[in-house]
Amino acid sequence: MAHPEEEVWADMLRDALAGNEARYRCFLEVITPSLRRLVQVRAGGMGAADCEDILQDTLLAIHLKRHTWRADEPVRPWLFAIARYKIVDAFRARGRRITIDIADFAETLPAPPEDDPTEAGDIARVIAHLDPRAAQIVRAIGLEGAGIAETGNRLGMSEGAVRVALHRGLRKLAALRRSMLE
Repeated sequence: MAHPEEEVWADMLRDALAGNEARYRCFLEVITPSLRRLVQVRAGGMGAADCEDILQDTLLAIHLKRHTWRADEPVRPWLFAIARYKIVDAFRARGRRITIDIADFAETLPAPPEDDPTEAGDIARVIAHLDPRAAQIVRAIGLEGAGIAETGNRLGMSEGAVRVALHRGLRKLAALRRSMLE
């Protein structure tokens, strides 16, 4: 069974192919809402802007290939086939990326994990293996978020000396961690 607008679209396109520019403009205006719906349904996960780009690519392809439509064939399947090919092309060009707005899923995401009450004790025990000056520097910069200059002022050290002590302290912590894992 033919779609109700099939004959209207076919008549418009026949007139357009015969050179009637006004009927061609009208044809494009009339088919656009149906093509937009098709693109939104088939490629809606890509986002509104991408769907509109696909629609524009489809309309351009229709314009460039309008001479390939056979007047004895239905126009709707021909139009929709072009749109489907443009949707597939868009998915191929995009690759496997999927863009999803996080706000759409905020209520379903799990809550951030609670702080581990034993974590602070574990950190304190590991830092205790450092010499007192290195332990102060690692605590100040690594745990409290203090800056190099601020830590140097508090401990009466130059910024360079703080950087060296921090680096040595972190290197010792890394060695301790490796030995614990072995």
